[in-house]
Amino acid sequence: MPVQADGAPASSVDRRTWAPYGRMRAASIKGRLGFVLGAGIGCIDLDHCLADGVVAPWAQAVLDATPDTYVEVSPSGDGLHVWGLLPERPGRVVRDGRCIEAYSVGRYMTVTGKRWGSSPLRLVDLSVVAAGL
Repeated sequence: MPVQADGAPASSVDRRTWAPYGRMRAASIKGRLGFVLGAGIGCIDLDHCLADGVVAPWAQAVLDATPDTYVEVSPSGDGLHVWGLLPERPGRVVRDGRCIEAYSVGRYMTVTGKRWGSSPLRLVDLSVVAAGL
């Protein structure tokens, strides 16, 4: 659940409840630092794909199809967030043995800062990957 710097509830669709990253980070709201998706920035959420640091084959296939972009371990520690550039469109949820969600607008994603492997600190176009999910 997103929160404001003072701990009050925030909304992924109400800009009045948002704050800059630096202000939120300084507020030390453990486990609640996040980013509201939109304006071309999206995230592919690979849920429950890590076990003892090993990526599940279905998730590795998504990573292999993804250009070099920023990837981080999700707050649960058993998932990955693949960050990148995506046009705004309705979210997509895939539950066919894979646990994938792709969002690019109207959603809040937590940010852990726990970079996965040697993923670069840049965002690239994920349109082709998201379209193929």
